[in-house]
Amino acid sequence: MFTSMEDCTNFMYRLRAEKHKGEPFRAMNAILPLLKNPHEKVPFIHIAGSNGKGSTVNYLREILQTAGYKVGAFTSPHLERVNERISINGSEISDGRFLALANRLFRVIEEELDGDYPNFFELMTLIAFQYFAEEQVDIALIEAGIGGRFDCTNVISPLCSIITTVSLDHTHILGNSYKEIAYQKAGIIKRNVPVITAVANKEALEVICREARQQHAPLFLYGEDFFVSDIQTDERKQNFAYHLGNVHLNITLKMMGAHQIANAGCAITAATILRSIGFAGITDKIIQTALEKAFWPGRFERVGSQIILDGSHNPEGTEALIHTLKRQYPDKKYKFIYSVMEDKDYHKSIAMIDKVAHAVYFTELPVPRAAKAEELAHCSGHPDKAVNKDWKAVVEQEMSGLQEDELLVVTGSIFFIAEVRKFLKAKEEAYDYKF
Repeated sequence: MFTSMEDCTNFMYRLRAEKHKGEPFRAMNAILPLLKNPHEKVPFIHIAGSNGKGSTVNYLREILQTAGYKVGAFTSPHLERVNERISINGSEISDGRFLALANRLFRVIEEELDGDYPNFFELMTLIAFQYFAEEQVDIALIEAGIGGRFDCTNVISPLCSIITTVSLDHTHILGNSYKEIAYQKAGIIKRNVPVITAVANKEALEVICREARQQHAPLFLYGEDFFVSDIQTDERKQNFAYHLGNVHLNITLKMMGAHQIANAGCAITAATILRSIGFAGITDKIIQTALEKAFWPGRFERVGSQIILDGSHNPEGTEALIHTLKRQYPDKKYKFIYSVMEDKDYHKSIAMIDKVAHAVYFTELPVPRAAKAEELAHCSGHPDKAVNKDWKAVVEQEMSGLQEDELLVVTGSIFFIAEVRKFLKAKEEAYDYKF
């Protein structure tokens, strides 16, 4: 069995389980009973969506934790360490505990299933379920991986479901239309279980509404059942009023962008539902206090006064990023550094960046899934574009040469943002900025 995180996770990453394609819950249904069904011992909230899952989980975790509850969270991807994906009250699982749970799980698979391993994400989900059950969390927030309907996390019976957004992402798996992708996301809706959504696309919303009706699931729509007003922003925060029935709250967020207001709205609505079914520790004041301190790294994260890090991995994310840039820094010149995975719809993202950028630098991570910098640049019609495969050199060069009226926007894959963030952290003292 494994004694180091590196060896353990490398083993897990190599597992693809392609032979069971088309049998989405085969592994979970086989293994969970052997673990004494840990997923039946914890109350859950299930969160799906193309964008905004992580931020919504973070807001809800802050609310519940501030209210005094022990809160598990399962999120993906990670920024720096795989341990980040599994946490309790914001503290990631320790190496020792992860290895103990993983080794126990591997023994069960070897002894009871003849070594018929599931894939990486399924193993991570199983480890999370075990951890949360053993730690007796009061509630756990579970992010779906891809889609929802056939995602391995969809074995839980949640108290509430949240579908943040639907965009044309993972089309090779989920389908090529908003309707097809919404059908996959809507699969997390359970019979008689409340569902909250901030989905704006009309086609996608029709699918979600139909599924909710069929499941007799109470539906809470952003902009209708719950909504916001009186939005005010400055460089460091945004204020707004939240409304749901007779609940009216004045909220301050340090996470920037209209999309973050929608994510926070979903989280507040979920918290209000939880309060109505017995989570009495959630008061209006706690919601306000929690959201004011909530932070999610790599999402319009400001480093110093002139660098923005944002994991905008698809066109919807890029659109939200640009909208926020224009609103927050209308007088700045934007210099973009962009790298993304090859399976993303980067053509649309680059077209949007071209329209607002003062200059664009295309680079790449040295990993097999990364899109080639030359290919990214080929999609751009910007007159001031450049290619450099050495992303560290590009970042350092542009940081040191920034003019007062310029803003450096590092964006694309969250994996890219994670690497840049680690690099910048190591340079804090040299460049006199703080995370």
